[in-house]
Amino acid sequence: MNSTVCGPISRNLFRRPLTRPCWTLLLLGLLPCIGFGATPPGRASVVLEGATARLVVDLAGGSIGEFRLNESALNPLNWGTPGPAEQGSRGFGHFLCLDRWGPPSAAEGARGMPYHGEAAQVVWRTEEEPHRQAGYLAAQMQAQLPLAGVSIRRRLRLSATVAMGRVQEDVTNERALGRVYNSVQHPTIGPPFLDATTVVDCNGRRGFAQGNPLPHPEEPSFFWPAALDRDRRSVNLRHLTDTPDPNVVSYVIDEPLGWVTAATPARGLLIGYVWKTSDYPWVSLWRDVQGGQPAARGLEFGTTGLHQPFPILTQVGRIWDRPLVAYLDAGETQTRTYSVFLLKIPADFAGVERISISGSRLVLRERGGTTPREFSLEAGEELLP
Repeated sequence: MNSTVCGPISRNLFRRPLTRPCWTLLLLGLLPCIGFGATPPGRASVVLEGATARLVVDLAGGSIGEFRLNESALNPLNWGTPGPAEQGSRGFGHFLCLDRWGPPSAAEGARGMPYHGEAAQVVWRTEEEPHRQAGYLAAQMQAQLPLAGVSIRRRLRLSATVAMGRVQEDVTNERALGRVYNSVQHPTIGPPFLDATTVVDCNGRRGFAQGNPLPHPEEPSFFWPAALDRDRRSVNLRHLTDTPDPNVVSYVIDEPLGWVTAATPARGLLIGYVWKTSDYPWVSLWRDVQGGQPAARGLEFGTTGLHQPFPILTQVGRIWDRPLVAYLDAGETQTRTYSVFLLKIPADFAGVERISISGSRLVLRERGGTTPREFSLEAGEELLP
């Protein structure tokens, strides 16, 4: 069972922190309680819990391992969750790929650089304990990536009233020389939220399947929601049933606002992400099937759309005039944000046509029909990307 406490975290990040009652917050009228917790049991976490939703970040790897409505145990990010006895740092749920997306070069790997970079492999440190501000709950955490020579500071916000959070990440080059790098968000949904009826939507435009040969890995190309499998047959990427082919597909975004959603109408729930395309110009989808059933769907978005080591990325340069790497000068800090939300949906929900921002509201328009329905969240501007 997850715990929520109001005191400081234990210095041993791999022990369950000591708890004490939240009488102080009760007396001050600041409930729902916010603080540190452990999920799964025995792993130190940062917990933000509002009146509607709960968001949990695992400090051993920085993964957002839980984002769910308070009224339900259904957690869309329930993918790869460590077992009760597992204490190491690794990515699960929604983790961050930094300073790269995909494999290191052979030389980098021989010197210890892990797949997807170090961010999900190191222990994060809490800089600001969870606290309440006007309209939202907040916390701040930080991690050092020694091989990459960069640090990351993450600022978390969760609405006090609706199921929406905002994440700001500041990446700093701690070294005296500039370098190329990438930052890719890696949310992955899993069962029981994910099943054969789950529908994924995004506003990606032109795309290609990973694994195509060089020097033009973007060919053959196609347009969302279409993709091509290994036999060049057309596949609708909105759905996943019994085959994961194509496994990873990347699309460029032509609009100022990027978004991706996953909806399971039978369970009445949708999870979605929204971000500025200037921060993350690519959206990438990966799929996994185990025993003939959907096992995972990655809803990734980031600074690159090519899953290759840096020597290949710099050789290819750009695809459709979109960058494949970002550049971080000596001592420079770059900031990117995204918002994540949950939405209750009806059993006949047909998917998402578009997402927009109107003032302080996030507006979602349903696909199809003569009179498409609209759903909205009044989140406040401080929760939007």
